[in-house]
Amino acid sequence: MLQLSNLVKSYSKGKIRAVDNLSLSVNKGEIFGFIGPNGAGKTTTLKMIAGILRPDSGKIAINGRDLKEEPLEARRQVGYVPDSSTIYERLTGMEYLRFIADVYDVPEEKRKQALDKYLPMFALEKAVFDQIRSYSHGMRQKLMVTAALLHNPPLWLLDEPLTGLDPKSSHFLKQEMRAHCQEGKTVFFSTHVLEVAEKLCDRIAIIHNGKILAVGNLDELRNDPLLKESGDSSLESIFLTLTEKEDAPEE
Repeated sequence: MLQLSNLVKSYSKGKIRAVDNLSLSVNKGEIFGFIGPNGAGKTTTLKMIAGILRPDSGKIAINGRDLKEEPLEARRQVGYVPDSSTIYERLTGMEYLRFIADVYDVPEEKRKQALDKYLPMFALEKAVFDQIRSYSHGMRQKLMVTAALLHNPPLWLLDEPLTGLDPKSSHFLKQEMRAHCQEGKTVFFSTHVLEVAEKLCDRIAIIHNGKILAVGNLDELRNDPLLKESGDSSLESIFLTLTEKEDAPEE
């Protein structure tokens, strides 16, 4: 579903390498968690997959579409929820949703079905007719989640999707992530909430300083000889052990 090959992205004229030769494969039908400390390269990676940032080098293929060779078709495979809730504030929520549906050529009947499902789910039936500038952060987040699902994309790309959501909306979102994958589609999401990643994800990648430190399901991660020594098999312990080892000064 998603293939990242030797991705590199630098800032400050090459002085800061945010993503460092990153390669990763994400399969159809799985929830894939992408975790790492602040500044690890998570958001930069997701923005490159979404086509917002251009990699310095490397390749991105989404559902068999090369992002560089077929940019429009590749982007159509993705529903993206960014970590920032900055959207067109003077539009109403409904105007924004209709705009996104038009961008992805969603037929009227299908967009109506989606809105009839997601607006009540996220308690947006009334607020959707107000201007977005009146929305709280959580309401904006729910609006962007709804927009990302309107065209039922093969790949759902979520950057810290649970931030700002109330417990009920967070519960519904996690249910939708699982239902999306049960249809044979894929969810790729970053999160700081390790308990959610541990319970929800089929596989997980840990990124630090732009590099992938480990990839696999929890059992595979726990089988790392370094991690067996700690005696703690939680994802939190795995995460801390790997990132602290990476930060440790060389002797």
